[in-house]
Amino acid sequence: MEGQGLMLTLFLFSVLEVDVKVADNNAKHHTDLMSTTQLIMRRGQSFSIHLKFKEPFNPGVHNLVFTATLGNIPDKIRGTKCVFGIPDFVKRAPNAKAIWKAELSPDQKGRNVVVNITPPADAPVGKYSLFLNYLGEDKKLGHFPLIFNPWCTDDSVYMENEEKIQEYVLNERGVIFKGSGNYISPMFWDYGQFEDDMVEIALTLLYVSPEHLTNPMKDEAARYNPIYVSRIISRMINSDEDRGVLKGQWEGPYIGGMSPTHWSGSYPILKRWYNIGCHPVKFGQCWVFAGVMCSVMRALGIPCRVITNYESAHDCDKNLTIDVYHADWGVKEIPSPDSIWTFHVWCEGWMKRPDLSPEFDGWQVLDPTPQELSGGVHRCGPAPVKAILNGNTDLDYDVPFVFAEVNADCNDYLVWIMCKTISTDSRRVGQNISTKSVGSNKRWDITSHYKHTEGQAHRIKYVSSPVVSAAVSMYWIFYTVLQVLGEAFVYRPVFVEMTFENPVSETLRDCTITLSGSELTKEEEEEIRFRVTVSFYPRKAGKKTLMADFDCSVFKNIKKSIPITVQKYNLF
Repeated sequence: MEGQGLMLTLFLFSVLEVDVKVADNNAKHHTDLMSTTQLIMRRGQSFSIHLKFKEPFNPGVHNLVFTATLGNIPDKIRGTKCVFGIPDFVKRAPNAKAIWKAELSPDQKGRNVVVNITPPADAPVGKYSLFLNYLGEDKKLGHFPLIFNPWCTDDSVYMENEEKIQEYVLNERGVIFKGSGNYISPMFWDYGQFEDDMVEIALTLLYVSPEHLTNPMKDEAARYNPIYVSRIISRMINSDEDRGVLKGQWEGPYIGGMSPTHWSGSYPILKRWYNIGCHPVKFGQCWVFAGVMCSVMRALGIPCRVITNYESAHDCDKNLTIDVYHADWGVKEIPSPDSIWTFHVWCEGWMKRPDLSPEFDGWQVLDPTPQELSGGVHRCGPAPVKAILNGNTDLDYDVPFVFAEVNADCNDYLVWIMCKTISTDSRRVGQNISTKSVGSNKRWDITSHYKHTEGQAHRIKYVSSPVVSAAVSMYWIFYTVLQVLGEAFVYRPVFVEMTFENPVSETLRDCTITLSGSELTKEEEEEIRFRVTVSFYPRKAGKKTLMADFDCSVFKNIKKSIPITVQKYNLF
């Protein structure tokens, strides 16, 4: 529901005004950072509407009848339409789904009435319309997005720990781990789930999916289930079969787009996809796919985190092993579709698994990087992490593939007169599985969540330097001086001083700095030439992160981030 000054006036005979109280309702639903003008509600939690009638309202005599609808052909049996009222005399079929409720706030008097409306915790997510019938008059009150609610005990994405909700739903600043198992390197990622239009973009992803375009009624009804929604998101982040967000490319040249290493956050990618008519943005690799999916999941209210697996197996023939064949002793191996990647990045989403037993509730692996087909398209998951740990490879979805990524045996065979096993390594695959810690940027090793201990763990060296080149390790300094030049206020210019020290003797040409940051810069802002001092205008208050990406003729994508606390600006 939208409105200037948060007030919608209806020129009706009976109802004079409807105030949807956007600021109050969004704050209660933890969506106030998403919008100050658009009502964005979470299922399973009430929101209030203030009505002003021409004549005093008598609840013993007058009826208020509301209708909530989702989609163009809403249906009560499918749960995409519900008629409910005060008092609720509405007759419903026994198999009607997703029943909404309305209640009057206590001590209602006169012409002003406050109604509390509660969407059910199993309502399908999407763009809803709300109608009111009063004294025979039907009027549309407005429309609003309804998303998942991890604070609601009856929602299937409910997460009990508030600190974890703050991290996995509300935190816009993240860390994604790259490098190798022996040299783990963190990079900061800006999820930007509270940026302008992010909920609209996330829902658009569902509405342009092949599932919706093929059968919108079936698709909308199925969106009560985060299992279904997360599978749609997994396929729609990549663009192999549809109008997905990102086109993957695993080596250069990256003609017609950006190198995957260019990206520092999700919002520039998602906004560009949205602005160009939902056509793929070029280009992405695993950490970019995972970062963008995490943003969409958090925007829709599903707790999500990004995971990195080192020495990650890609088992193409689904035999849970990585097989290498040699024609003779000392001869180079025969090309095989199986492979082991230095690292691979995916997501975990938090949800219940009513299709399985309760022991498999919790974190589920979701991988948007296009690798193997699942249900005929490139997607992966949700695969319960507990099923991967315990080797339950008969369970949905894609558990065998993920199990092999972290636990496959590596077999070398000699192919001569007959196939003979040369060696087997059961410890190489699945090392140092990493994610960001709750409440800090430290690395959290969660290997034990995926696999049982296999003897002595491999030793690792943790490096914080964000640049490691295959040909040369370059030392660089890119920093702010006491950080920000002065205090930072909303809609006031903020000046940041940056210094770059050239680590090579060659003159650097074509230097650019690209700035980005949720609610700090409106778009990616590129400085054509290097400047010691740069400025921008923050749009929201709070703790933010400014991302800077330095490019020049010698090396690309040198990234640095700094924290900035933006204060509210008061004229008086």
